[in-house]
Amino acid sequence: MTKRIAIFGSTGSIGTQALEVIESNPDKLSDEIQTAYTNENTLIEQALKFKPNMVVIADDNKYQKVKDALASTDVKVFAGEKSLEDVAALDVYDLMLAGIVGFAGLKPTLKAIELGKPVALANKETLVVAGDIVMQKAYENKVPVIPVDSEHSAIFQCLIGEGRNKIEKIVLTASGGPFLGKKPNFLVNVKRDHALQHPNWNMGAKISIDSATLMNKGLEMIEARWLFNLKPDQIQVIVHAQSIIHSMVQFDDGSIKAQMGLPDMKLPIQYALAFPQRIPNDFPRYDFRKPATLTFEEPDIKTFRNLVLATEALYKGGNLPCVLNAANEIAVYAFLKNRIGFLDMTELVEQTMNKITFISNPTLDQYFESDAEARNFAASLIQM
Repeated sequence: MTKRIAIFGSTGSIGTQALEVIESNPDKLSDEIQTAYTNENTLIEQALKFKPNMVVIADDNKYQKVKDALASTDVKVFAGEKSLEDVAALDVYDLMLAGIVGFAGLKPTLKAIELGKPVALANKETLVVAGDIVMQKAYENKVPVIPVDSEHSAIFQCLIGEGRNKIEKIVLTASGGPFLGKKPNFLVNVKRDHALQHPNWNMGAKISIDSATLMNKGLEMIEARWLFNLKPDQIQVIVHAQSIIHSMVQFDDGSIKAQMGLPDMKLPIQYALAFPQRIPNDFPRYDFRKPATLTFEEPDIKTFRNLVLATEALYKGGNLPCVLNAANEIAVYAFLKNRIGFLDMTELVEQTMNKITFISNPTLDQYFESDAEARNFAASLIQM
């Protein structure tokens, strides 16, 4: 029996690599659902190639084009953001790959959990925004949440077989991004194309910018807090420029377990899709016989203050991580459109965090309200 995969965000970096993994393992994995927000051309190409049961294009205006292009196939076509939730609630798949970028991935993920479907989580914002609610629902429905992020996948793998043993801390490794070692007088002139050039990973635009500002690592800290039921002071970030050690767990006896490998997102994607089995592959291997230096250093939080803001949100909790995430999504979008500078992103996030009313124990509706309020305020700070 093949495992039927629902890929929410099939046209993004994670989604396209997941399809490559599925294509390489047709006897073990099948593509059941594909969704996209606005990239109808790639969605059409993918659907024609993989013939999923159904596709969703969230942009209603793109529906007819997708419908016409797939008219000769048996692929069912749906449109609209509500359809993402509706399709997630259908019992036609075995595992959801939650790869929709940003806050938009929250509702479909919750639907999958309510349906009792395992979730391979590539959308860190889902747990940043409402991690308490999401993980509580996963617990109540006995649904496994398997992380796809390389760092969280590493922690997850290190914890297999360690259920009875106490974690002292986890160490999330950061590459440092393309501007490791740079200072504000350099960063003030950074442009979009430069910031997108990550030295180790091939990622989408949003996560590449987050990596360049270290916001990505801040979001990962908050995600890890919920994924692994940790206290904030059990989470440490260290810069490891080579991206060979993907993260580590230190137990209360002082022993440290690390998960290592070459930086290739297809490996944690494949691990999550096939879990609990490991599937053989022909991915490149790290060779210890070739001389290499693995380095570790503290992150420069004076220059990359996003990590400070995310740490504040991690410790304070409530709706502050939701506000942080919303403001950051607006800031990154504005930077990618050349509307604000690189350092302006941090200022925008900080001002929004200081402006939005803090709620210590928000409901799901209050998370959505905080998200909307933060986005509106952050957008108002951007010069037209």
